[in-house]
Amino acid sequence: MTQVGLQLYTVRDQLEKDFEGTLRKIAALGYQGVEFADFYGRTQEQVKAILDETGLAVVGAHRPYARLRDALEEEIAFNKAIGNRFLVVPFLAEEDRNKWDEVIADLKMIGKRCAEEGMVLCYHNHEFELEIHYDNQPALDAIYGHVPADLLQVELDSCWVAYAGLDPLKYIAKYSGRLPLLHLKDMITKEDGAAETVELGKGEIAVEAIANAAVDHGVAWLIVEQDYCAGNSMDSIAESMEWVKQYAINGGKVHV
Repeated sequence: MTQVGLQLYTVRDQLEKDFEGTLRKIAALGYQGVEFADFYGRTQEQVKAILDETGLAVVGAHRPYARLRDALEEEIAFNKAIGNRFLVVPFLAEEDRNKWDEVIADLKMIGKRCAEEGMVLCYHNHEFELEIHYDNQPALDAIYGHVPADLLQVELDSCWVAYAGLDPLKYIAKYSGRLPLLHLKDMITKEDGAAETVELGKGEIAVEAIANAAVDHGVAWLIVEQDYCAGNSMDSIAESMEWVKQYAINGGKVHV
Protein backbone atom coordinates (compact mmCIF):
# COMPACT_ATOMS: atom_id res chain seq x y z
CA MET A 1 0.00 0.00 0.00
CA THR A 2 1.19 3.50 -0.79
CA GLN A 3 2.85 5.24 2.15
CA VAL A 4 2.94 8.90 3.09
CA GLY A 5 6.12 10.85 3.75
CA LEU A 6 7.18 14.46 4.17
CA GLN A 7 9.69 16.48 2.18
CA LEU A 8 11.68 18.10 4.96
CA TYR A 9 12.25 21.29 2.99
CA THR A 10 8.76 22.16 4.23
CA VAL A 11 10.00 22.49 7.81
CA ARG A 12 13.52 23.74 7.16
CA ASP A 13 13.06 26.60 9.64
CA GLN A 14 12.28 24.09 12.39
CA LEU A 15 15.10 21.71 11.48
CA GLU A 16 17.65 24.51 11.66
CA LYS A 17 16.64 25.13 15.27
CA ASP A 18 16.06 21.54 16.43
CA PHE A 19 16.80 18.78 13.95
CA GLU A 20 16.14 15.79 16.19
CA GLY A 21 13.14 17.28 17.99
CA THR A 22 11.47 18.21 14.71
CA LEU A 23 11.85 14.68 13.37
CA ARG A 24 10.26 13.34 16.56
CA LYS A 25 7.29 15.65 16.05
CA ILE A 26 6.95 14.61 12.40
CA ALA A 27 6.80 10.95 13.41
CA ALA A 28 4.22 11.73 16.09
CA LEU A 29 1.99 13.40 13.48
CA GLY A 30 1.78 10.12 11.57
CA TYR A 31 4.22 10.57 8.70
CA GLN A 32 5.89 7.26 7.95
CA GLY A 33 8.95 8.58 6.19
CA VAL A 34 10.95 11.67 5.37
CA GLU A 35 12.72 12.94 2.30
CA PHE A 36 15.78 14.97 3.18
CA ALA A 37 16.83 18.23 1.56
CA ASP A 38 19.74 18.89 3.93
CA PHE A 39 21.38 17.12 6.86
CA TYR A 40 22.13 20.28 8.89
CA GLY A 41 25.68 19.29 9.73
CA ARG A 42 24.76 15.93 11.23
CA THR A 43 26.96 12.90 10.66
CA GLN A 44 25.56 9.79 9.06
CA GLU A 45 25.62 8.12 12.49
CA GLN A 46 23.58 10.95 14.03
CA VAL A 47 21.03 10.85 11.22
CA LYS A 48 20.71 7.08 11.42
CA ALA A 49 20.28 7.24 15.20
CA ILE A 50 17.31 9.62 15.09
CA LEU A 51 15.72 7.64 12.26
CA ASP A 52 16.05 4.45 14.27
CA GLU A 53 14.64 6.16 17.36
CA THR A 54 11.58 7.59 15.59
CA GLY A 55 10.96 4.69 13.21
CA LEU A 56 10.89 7.08 10.27
CA ALA A 57 11.87 5.57 6.94
CA VAL A 58 14.14 7.42 4.55
CA VAL A 59 12.04 8.07 1.47
CA GLY A 60 14.86 9.77 -0.40
CA ALA A 61 17.25 12.71 -0.40
CA HIS A 62 17.29 15.79 -2.58
CA ARG A 63 20.95 16.50 -3.26
CA PRO A 64 22.30 19.34 -5.41
CA TYR A 65 22.95 18.49 -9.05
CA ALA A 66 26.53 19.75 -8.82
CA ARG A 67 27.09 17.71 -5.67
CA LEU A 68 25.88 14.50 -7.33
CA ARG A 69 28.02 15.26 -10.36
CA ASP A 70 31.19 16.19 -8.49
CA ALA A 71 31.04 14.32 -5.16
CA LEU A 72 28.94 11.30 -6.00
CA GLU A 73 30.95 8.73 -4.05
CA GLU A 74 30.57 10.74 -0.83
CA GLU A 75 26.84 11.10 -1.42
CA ILE A 76 26.39 7.41 -2.10
CA ALA A 77 28.35 6.41 1.02
CA PHE A 78 26.46 8.80 3.31
CA ASN A 79 23.04 7.88 1.98
CA LYS A 80 23.65 4.15 2.04
CA ALA A 81 24.74 4.49 5.67
CA ILE A 82 21.43 6.11 6.67
CA GLY A 83 19.38 3.56 4.75
CA ASN A 84 18.44 5.69 1.75
CA ARG A 85 18.01 4.16 -1.72
CA PHE A 86 16.73 7.18 -3.65
CA LEU A 87 19.02 10.04 -4.61
CA VAL A 88 17.06 12.84 -6.24
CA VAL A 89 18.19 15.72 -8.46
CA PRO A 90 15.93 18.43 -7.02
CA PHE A 91 16.52 21.48 -9.21
CA LEU A 92 18.55 22.89 -12.08
CA ALA A 93 19.99 26.38 -11.81
CA GLU A 94 19.18 28.75 -14.65
CA GLU A 95 22.66 28.42 -16.14
CA ASP A 96 22.11 24.67 -16.58
CA ARG A 97 18.74 24.99 -18.34
CA ASN A 98 20.24 25.43 -21.81
CA LYS A 99 22.72 22.55 -21.46
CA TRP A 100 20.37 19.62 -21.90
CA ASP A 101 22.91 17.41 -23.68
CA GLU A 102 25.30 17.89 -20.77
CA VAL A 103 22.57 17.34 -18.16
CA ILE A 104 21.43 14.14 -19.88
CA ALA A 105 24.99 12.82 -20.05
CA ASP A 106 25.51 13.60 -16.36
CA LEU A 107 22.25 11.89 -15.40
CA LYS A 108 23.32 8.76 -17.28
CA MET A 109 26.66 8.76 -15.48
CA ILE A 110 25.16 9.40 -12.04
CA GLY A 111 22.37 6.89 -12.59
CA LYS A 112 24.78 4.18 -13.70
CA ARG A 113 26.93 4.58 -10.61
CA CYS A 114 23.86 4.61 -8.35
CA ALA A 115 22.59 1.41 -9.93
CA GLU A 116 25.96 -0.25 -9.39
CA GLU A 117 25.58 0.51 -5.68
CA GLY A 118 21.99 -0.70 -5.47
CA MET A 119 20.62 2.83 -5.36
CA VAL A 120 18.14 4.66 -7.58
CA LEU A 121 18.53 8.09 -9.18
CA CYS A 122 15.37 10.18 -9.60
CA TYR A 123 14.70 13.59 -11.11
CA HIS A 124 12.31 16.04 -9.45
CA ASN A 125 10.63 18.59 -11.70
CA HIS A 126 9.49 22.16 -11.37
CA GLU A 127 7.45 23.96 -14.00
CA PHE A 128 10.36 25.12 -16.16
CA GLU A 129 11.20 21.64 -17.48
CA LEU A 130 7.68 21.56 -18.92
CA GLU A 131 7.80 25.10 -20.31
CA ILE A 132 11.25 24.79 -21.91
CA HIS A 133 11.39 22.55 -24.95
CA TYR A 134 14.28 20.38 -26.07
CA ASP A 135 14.29 17.85 -28.89
CA ASN A 136 10.79 19.04 -29.94
CA GLN A 137 9.19 18.16 -26.59
CA PRO A 138 9.08 19.43 -23.01
CA ALA A 139 12.56 19.11 -21.55
CA LEU A 140 11.26 16.82 -18.81
CA ASP A 141 10.03 14.31 -21.37
CA ALA A 142 13.29 14.63 -23.30
CA ILE A 143 15.24 13.78 -20.16
CA TYR A 144 13.22 10.63 -19.58
CA GLY A 145 13.34 9.79 -23.27
CA HIS A 146 17.12 10.01 -23.48
CA VAL A 147 18.03 8.48 -20.10
CA PRO A 148 16.82 4.87 -19.79
CA ALA A 149 14.54 3.86 -16.94
CA ASP A 150 17.14 1.60 -15.36
CA LEU A 151 19.33 4.68 -14.85
CA LEU A 152 16.70 7.29 -13.99
CA GLN A 153 13.33 7.07 -12.30
CA VAL A 154 10.64 9.74 -11.92
CA GLU A 155 9.83 11.83 -8.89
CA LEU A 156 6.86 13.77 -10.21
CA ASP A 157 5.94 17.04 -8.57
CA SER A 158 2.28 17.00 -9.51
CA CYS A 159 1.66 20.58 -8.43
CA TRP A 160 4.28 22.04 -10.75
CA VAL A 161 2.91 19.97 -13.63
CA ALA A 162 -0.49 21.57 -13.05
CA TYR A 163 1.04 25.03 -12.65
CA ALA A 164 2.70 24.59 -16.06
CA GLY A 165 -0.78 24.09 -17.55
CA LEU A 166 -0.47 20.34 -18.08
CA ASP A 167 -2.42 17.42 -16.64
CA PRO A 168 -0.78 15.64 -13.70
CA LEU A 169 -3.03 12.62 -14.18
CA LYS A 170 -1.73 12.15 -17.72
CA TYR A 171 1.85 12.41 -16.52
CA ILE A 172 1.23 9.86 -13.77
CA ALA A 173 -0.19 7.46 -16.36
CA LYS A 174 2.60 8.22 -18.84
CA TYR A 175 5.34 7.28 -16.38
CA SER A 176 3.51 4.45 -14.67
CA GLY A 177 6.03 1.78 -13.68
CA ARG A 178 8.81 4.36 -13.59
CA LEU A 179 7.30 6.53 -10.86
CA PRO A 180 8.14 5.41 -7.30
CA LEU A 181 7.88 8.86 -5.69
CA LEU A 182 5.32 11.64 -6.11
CA HIS A 183 5.14 15.05 -4.47
CA LEU A 184 1.62 15.81 -3.30
CA LYS A 185 1.27 19.57 -3.02
CA ASP A 186 -1.49 22.14 -3.18
CA MET A 187 -1.35 25.78 -4.30
CA ILE A 188 -3.30 28.85 -5.23
CA THR A 189 -2.46 31.21 -8.07
CA LYS A 190 -1.98 34.78 -6.89
CA GLU A 191 -3.13 37.84 -8.80
CA ASP A 192 0.32 38.27 -10.36
CA GLY A 193 0.24 34.66 -11.60
CA ALA A 194 2.74 33.38 -9.06
CA ALA A 195 2.11 30.15 -7.18
CA GLU A 196 1.54 30.16 -3.43
CA THR A 197 1.74 26.74 -1.82
CA VAL A 198 -0.91 25.93 0.77
CA GLU A 199 -1.95 22.99 2.94
CA LEU A 200 -3.52 20.00 1.20
CA GLY A 201 -7.15 20.59 0.29
CA LYS A 202 -6.97 24.38 0.62
CA GLY A 203 -5.93 25.19 -2.93
CA GLU A 204 -6.84 24.64 -6.56
CA ILE A 205 -4.91 21.44 -7.25
CA ALA A 206 -6.96 18.23 -7.60
CA VAL A 207 -4.99 16.53 -4.85
CA GLU A 208 -7.53 13.76 -4.24
CA ALA A 209 -7.60 12.76 -7.91
CA ILE A 210 -3.81 12.91 -8.02
CA ALA A 211 -3.50 10.71 -4.93
CA ASN A 212 -5.98 8.21 -6.40
CA ALA A 213 -4.05 8.06 -9.68
CA ALA A 214 -0.74 7.67 -7.88
CA VAL A 215 -2.06 4.74 -5.88
CA ASP A 216 -3.59 3.15 -8.98
CA HIS A 217 -0.29 3.40 -10.84
CA GLY A 218 1.80 1.87 -8.09
CA VAL A 219 3.52 4.91 -6.59
CA ALA A 220 5.31 3.74 -3.44
CA TRP A 221 5.41 7.08 -1.60
CA LEU A 222 3.20 10.14 -1.64
CA ILE A 223 5.44 12.91 -0.34
CA VAL A 224 3.73 15.92 1.19
CA GLU A 225 5.52 19.17 0.44
CA GLN A 226 4.73 22.82 0.98
CA ASP A 227 7.47 25.05 -0.40
CA TYR A 228 6.45 28.07 1.68
CA CYS A 229 4.12 28.19 4.68
CA ALA A 230 2.29 31.40 5.53
CA GLY A 231 2.12 30.42 9.19
CA ASN A 232 3.97 27.96 11.40
CA SER A 233 5.34 25.16 9.24
CA MET A 234 4.60 22.50 11.87
CA ASP A 235 0.97 23.59 11.90
CA SER A 236 0.93 23.33 8.10
CA ILE A 237 2.22 19.77 8.02
CA ALA A 238 -0.21 18.79 10.79
CA GLU A 239 -3.09 20.19 8.75
CA SER A 240 -1.94 18.37 5.63
CA MET A 241 -1.67 15.12 7.58
CA GLU A 242 -5.26 15.60 8.76
CA TRP A 243 -6.27 15.84 5.09
CA VAL A 244 -4.38 12.60 4.40
CA LYS A 245 -6.08 10.83 7.30
CA GLN A 246 -9.51 11.97 6.14
CA TYR A 247 -8.65 10.86 2.62
CA ALA A 248 -7.83 7.39 3.99
CA ILE A 249 -11.05 7.29 6.02
CA ASN A 250 -12.97 8.08 2.84
CA GLY A 251 -11.41 5.11 1.05
CA GLY A 252 -8.05 6.39 -0.10
CA LYS A 253 -5.65 3.45 -0.32
CA VAL A 254 -2.80 4.92 1.68
CA HIS A 255 -1.17 3.61 4.82
CA VAL A 256 -1.57 6.06 7.71
